[in-house]
Amino acid sequence: MTLASVVGQPRAIDALQAALRSGAVHHAYLFAGPEGVGKELAAVGLAQALTCPEKPDEGCGTCSGCTRIAKGAHPDVSLLMPDAERVARGLAGRSDISGTPSREIRVEQIRGLLERISLRGLESRRKVAIVVDAHMMNPQAQNAFLKTLEEPPADTTLILLASAPDKLLPTIRSRCSKVYFGPLSVELVAERLQKERKLDAQTAELAAVMAGGSLGRALALDLDALAARKEVITGFEALKPGQPGAQLRWAETFGASRELAEQALSILSLWTRDVSLAKAGVARLANRDMVPLALEVAERTHETVLHRRHALLEKTKATIVERNAAPRLQLERMLIELLEGR
Repeated sequence: MTLASVVGQPRAIDALQAALRSGAVHHAYLFAGPEGVGKELAAVGLAQALTCPEKPDEGCGTCSGCTRIAKGAHPDVSLLMPDAERVARGLAGRSDISGTPSREIRVEQIRGLLERISLRGLESRRKVAIVVDAHMMNPQAQNAFLKTLEEPPADTTLILLASAPDKLLPTIRSRCSKVYFGPLSVELVAERLQKERKLDAQTAELAAVMAGGSLGRALALDLDALAARKEVITGFEALKPGQPGAQLRWAETFGASRELAEQALSILSLWTRDVSLAKAGVARLANRDMVPLALEVAERTHETVLHRRHALLEKTKATIVERNAAPRLQLERMLIELLEGR
């Protein structure tokens, strides 16, 4: 994997390659865009291009330095992320982290990173630091990082990866060169799913649409949850105002875990999009096997209600994911607001 082999992001990659060719590499970059669309691969590719002894300003992808960067084992390329993400990737055991792994990037981590990049490079003239989920830096960590952006070490490139860049301090954003990564095309994601997960074309397309243009999310998608989407949708559409018992049971079922709640909300967001398309007369829906129900719901649901439903689904998912909120409680609140109007 090199910078040139990152697919689906031609504008971002062209901008980085142009900076490398002209020698105008910025001291700090902010790679902004959805999860799983190639930001981290591009950061690794840029680090290779900046340090590769075989193909300077390009990266060969095969030398010892490039392969160690890809594995996160190069002494002059630091990779920083929240402890929870390190555990999820198998990069740290529970014994390495005291207490529950934090979803935030703490100030102690930033201080350790800054100490490492202040030292002279061991193998390469240039040092690189990649901060995954940079938007998860807590306020103290952001303030500590800001000082380094204001007075960056010589021959060092900092790369921040953020799916929610607005959570970063304006002063951090203003000191970084911004590179935007958009959602990947459904066709590209579906093609990769057919190749890597051996899915049939229809299932691959549905999974690609559900993943919202994120290859990473699509590859990690639970196929059992994909198969059970009908249960999520039909159960949701059967809920009526004035039936608190049914609402609580639905919230209990799909709020049993954070992962289950996120999947259910993603399914319903896509379903609400399908209903809106059906209302507009569009025949090609993501849930192709549920067109009759989509038409029925579209007939009895006003367009403003669909917009409100979609906004509430996305707000609930963001609260669960970003604020670490209790999934069952958030689903209950969502249903009360949606069905009872309060």
